[in-house]
Amino acid sequence: MTTTSLPWHARPKGRAYTCLVLWLAASGAGAAQVVVERPTRIICVVPAVTEMLFAIGAGPQVVGVSSFERFPPEATKLPTVGALLDPDTERILSLRPDLVVVYGSQTDLQSQLARAGIPVFVYSHAGLADVTLTLREIGARVGHSERAGRLAADIERRIAAVRARTAGQSQPRTLIVFGREPLSLRGIYASGGIGFVHDIVAAAGGANVFEDVRRQAVQATTEQILSRRPEVILELRAAALSPEMLKREMDVWRTLSAVPAVKAGRVHIIVDPRTVVPGPRVAEAVELIADILSPGR
Repeated sequence: MTTTSLPWHARPKGRAYTCLVLWLAASGAGAAQVVVERPTRIICVVPAVTEMLFAIGAGPQVVGVSSFERFPPEATKLPTVGALLDPDTERILSLRPDLVVVYGSQTDLQSQLARAGIPVFVYSHAGLADVTLTLREIGARVGHSERAGRLAADIERRIAAVRARTAGQSQPRTLIVFGREPLSLRGIYASGGIGFVHDIVAAAGGANVFEDVRRQAVQATTEQILSRRPEVILELRAAALSPEMLKREMDVWRTLSAVPAVKAGRVHIIVDPRTVVPGPRVAEAVELIADILSPGR
């Protein structure tokens, strides 16, 4: 008989593991699949995955979150344990987690948790397709496979519907900005031709002006923007702006009057976290941006 071996940190402990091995031996099956115990005390330092956990019904299992949580409201009431650059290991351990969701880049934190015998789910930020992939993986890991699968399928269906509606239409050349200095066109960070932000705009029917730059982020100058001649400018923000500040930030773009998007009044500052968080609301983000890119559709 062949059995599937689990890494040490994922194995059920003590008597539960012994019983599992005995059951496998008694089953007589040609191959067996080991099921990891469902965690009951999850800590998540990845806001996108926190949203996923609550969306698939695993919210009651979450006992700690990142200090940058904004959604859903229930998550903002939980204890915080730092974030990507400043995880508080002592605080994490004090909450006695049986699963911690971490970024792939948090190698030090992963090592510390491994030494403490705490299992981890490692998240790596990638493209749009990885949102539903992660949903299914985290659903399976925390015991909510069915609901996660239904949600992932619904997201894929809605995005496919947007692609179908925009197929064959002209794709406006789009500059996608996700960072710059306040009230200035300095320090502009735009989406390159790979990654989540690029993918949602492509799915919505836009053509990224920096599509040829195979990076997730481009530090763009005003000279580059002038030369790329975007027909639409989308500036994506997660944090709210007052009406006065929104107007002032819009006025900043008027200095580039030679850019087709500015000339045509097609500069949009979108203050909506759905457009920048690769979580379960991503289909809504694609639909929102599609409506902006093709307002007459």
